[in-house]
Amino acid sequence: MEGCTTVLAAGCVLWRRTAPPAGGGLEICLVHRPKYDDWSHPKGKVKRGESERAAALREVREETGHACVLGAPLGTARYLAHGRPKRVVYWAAEATSGSFTPSEEVDRILWLSPTAARDRLTEPRDRELVDALLEALRPAGGSEG
Repeated sequence: MEGCTTVLAAGCVLWRRTAPPAGGGLEICLVHRPKYDDWSHPKGKVKRGESERAAALREVREETGHACVLGAPLGTARYLAHGRPKRVVYWAAEATSGSFTPSEEVDRILWLSPTAARDRLTEPRDRELVDALLEALRPAGGSEG
């Protein structure tokens, strides 16, 4: 598409460890956007002069109310959004503090097991990010046990 610049965005697969007695598993945070009636990972456009990492942290804070620590890069999604090419860079991000307040942009969040998160996500490309997160968090050296 001539003259169409790529929309640059950044986001995170936000996760946290579950507390006992659930015992050391993890939960993934999904956001619900009423405008699109979809479930996705927190993400948004990179502002002028902002790094992708800073944008990812800001978007998590704005959409979920949580601060986080960025971890491993999880990949880049490329797709058309409203007729324009879009590129979204994702990181694993561990939630550290905060609480959710509904807004016009995001009216609900859910903390779900990886399996439930995969099932709830609207876009197949977002499901692949759950797999990438699990791979990134897998202990080095092989099997868990």
